[in-house]
Formats: sequence, C-alpha cells, structure tokens
Amino acid sequence: MDTILTDIKGVIDGLGSTVLLPVFIFIFAIILGAKPGRAFRAGITIGVAFIGINLVIGLMWTSLSDVAQAIVKNTGITRDVVDVGWPSAAAIAFGSSVGLWIIPVGIIVNLVLLLARLTRTLNVDVWNFWHFAFVGSLVVAATNSLVYGLIAAAIVVALTLLFADWTAKGVQRFYEVPGVSVPHLASAQIVPIAIVLNWIIDRIPGINKINIDNNTIQRRLGVFGEPVILGLIIGLVLGAIAYYNVPDRGTMITNVLKTAMNLAAVMLLLPRMVKILMEGLIPVSEAARTFVQKRAGDREILIGLDSAILIGHPAAISSSLILVPIAILLSVILPGSRVILFADLAVIPFVVAMTAPIVKGNVFRMVIIGTVTLAIGFYVATALAPLFTNAAVSAGFKLPENAAQITSIVDGFLWVPYVMVELVQNLAAIGLAVAAILVAIGYWLYRRSATNWELKAGAEEEAAA
Repeated sequence: MDTILTDIKGVIDGLGSTVLLPVFIFIFAIILGAKPGRAFRAGITIGVAFIGINLVIGLMWTSLSDVAQAIVKNTGITRDVVDVGWPSAAAIAFGSSVGLWIIPVGIIVNLVLLLARLTRTLNVDVWNFWHFAFVGSLVVAATNSLVYGLIAAAIVVALTLLFADWTAKGVQRFYEVPGVSVPHLASAQIVPIAIVLNWIIDRIPGINKINIDNNTIQRRLGVFGEPVILGLIIGLVLGAIAYYNVPDRGTMITNVLKTAMNLAAVMLLLPRMVKILMEGLIPVSEAARTFVQKRAGDREILIGLDSAILIGHPAAISSSLILVPIAILLSVILPGSRVILFADLAVIPFVVAMTAPIVKGNVFRMVIIGTVTLAIGFYVATALAPLFTNAAVSAGFKLPENAAQITSIVDGFLWVPYVMVELVQNLAAIGLAVAAILVAIGYWLYRRSATNWELKAGAEEEAAA
C-alpha cells in the first residue's frame, strides 16, 4: 500500500498543478456529461491559464524578493527564524509521513461530505492538498503519532471546505467567477479575522467613512488610478525604499524602474490570465449545472480552485504591494518576534484576497486587516517554528545557513495549524475530538444561517423587483 501511495505522490509531485488540474477538469467534465471535445478544450484552457498565472506570479515573486532583500539589508535586522517560502513548506508537507496519505484522505473526506450534502464544493485543486498535509506533519512532529496527524489533516480538509462554501457567494459576486469556490487554507483562514475587524472598523467614527476602492481611485486620479499605472507608482515607491542607498546612481535608477515596470505588468497581466481561466471554466460550470438539475433539483455543485484565480483583482494586488514594506517593518518592531521575512512576501496577495468581498474592495480596510493578520502571524510563526523545523528535518529538508529555525508565511503564519497543534499538544485525542466538534458546529451554523440568508436575499430581490 505504501508503495502505491509513494508512486501516486511521486506522480503528483512530478506533474504539478498545471498538468494535474487540466486532467482532473477533463475527467470531471466528462463525468458531468460534457462533450469530450469541449471537456478537453476546457481542461487545456484552464491549464494554460494557470501556467500564465504562475508566470506572472513568478515575475512578482522575483521583483518582491529582490526588494525584500534590499529593504532587510537596509534595516540591518537579524532573526533566527528564517522564512524559507511556500515551495519549501509544500516540499516538507508532501515529504512527511502525512504527505504520503493526504491525497486519498482529502478525496475521501470531500466525497463523504458531498454525498452527505454537507458541502457543495468538489475540490479539484489536488496539488494544494499539501496545506492539509502540513498541518498533519506539525501534529506528527508534536505527538510522534501518524494517526493523530492524519486525523488532524482530515479535520482541516473539512474546515477548508466549510470556508469554501461559506465564502462562495461573496467570492463569485465580487470576483465574477460563477460556479467556483476557493478551498485554499492559506487564503480562507483570514475570513473570521476580516469579519471581526470589519465590524470593529464600522463602529469607529471617521475611519468607517474611508473608502479607497478601485473605482474611487480611478474616479479621483483618472489615468493614474488605472491598475497598470497604479502598479507602476507602487513599484516606484517600493523600488525607491529598497534601492535609495545604492552607491551607483545609474544602478539605483535601473533597479527602481525595473521594479516599477514589473509590478505594472503584474497588475495588467494577472486579470487577463484569470479571464482565460474563466473561459475554460464556462463549459464545466454549464455541464455541472445541467447534471445537478437532472439529479438533485436545485442543488449547486461548486468547483474548488486555487485562490490564484482571485489575486488578479486590482484591490488584491494593490493592498498586497502596500503590505510588503509594512510586513518588513513588523519584522523590525514587533517585540518577541524572532521571524525575518524573505522568500514568501510575494504570497501576501493570497493571504488577503478573501477579504475583498467582505470589505467590498476597500483597499484601506484590506491593508488594516492584512496588517493585523500578519502581526498575529509573526507570533504564530515564532511559536510554531520549532515544530516546523522538526517536521522539515524529518522530511529531509536542509536548513539554510545561519538559520536556527525556519518558517513561511504559507502556512507557518496561519492560526489554523497553531490552534490544531495547541489542542493536540494539551489534550491529545480529546483535542482532536474538540476540533472535530467545533468544525461540526461550524457546519451546523453555516447550514442554518445560509438558508436564512438565502431566503432573506430572495425576499429583498422580490421587493426590489
């Protein structure tokens, strides 16, 4: 059995999301009754779109990594917990004992919840199952129990599907992605924080009136408020902060202008890539709608995708670029934090993207929520760093030089792994039972409130008509 699982994991690791996703989309579309030709074209189009998205994200990654290195050098900060980036975290998660089992565990939990009508999301984003394996690997590092790790991972699968269903309507409307949900733990975990902070901001006089969304920016700034120009301006500012003290003025100007143009390109190209993705999803969504109507009446099945489909929105990118220097500043000023950021600054768009529907694209509020979330994350990362490092060593990961311990924004900064680890460390099996009960209560509350909300929304639409 272990040999089979190892072979499956090897195929997953080798192919990656850009090959696996089209295959799963094609199979899913055929099962739903789409014609083979349309299903094949849909899968290829979606794969091409994700390749384009990854290329643009890679451009952003390179630019922000260079900026981060320069800013860190300028500040002279040193910490013993080093951010190694999400690719390293994913490799550690899939390389762990939980990573060997996470794909069948994730699929089984998803199918059971679908058949039980507890979720509407079919998560085809199998590559990102590593987030579940990561939580499980931390639990294994804390308890030395594979069983505990697998149970913890299964609970997080269920929690992530709950988040996906809970946020689906808002995501679909704000980002204009019909038939889709986002079962991506790194993005979904900010939702409870965003709801609480948005409620608090609503009750602060003066602050609650500030609304800086994309439409407001464009209306007040004209051409300078267009996403591509906004990316250029933010790039100029970030470049100036990073490279102001480069001795050679020519090199300094070149670095600043390259940063500006690269981020302008990101602001323009990411939305285009998402449009291509949606073109590929249309046939699948239509087939899913027809399939469900024939067999389950008005029940809706959502396609669970990577939150990469969200980060092309100007609100997500703009707020994230503003948060880059804020995150580095937090590295300097937060008392008790031992973390220095480096490799994962480019994933901040993934962290904050799900706040946009909650705050209606208000970049000001997204920056506030993102700042608080990152501040919490520094302390979570400091607490989890020993387990993160132990899991890495167990998976055969080589630690960077001068790093006593390691972390990453994804998933080392997230409250979900921290809560799970704390429950298991303090209560063992009872902690897992408590986590499962809390998730079950979450499903019950969601199903109850979602029904009420949909009835209320329908009444309001009828009244408006």
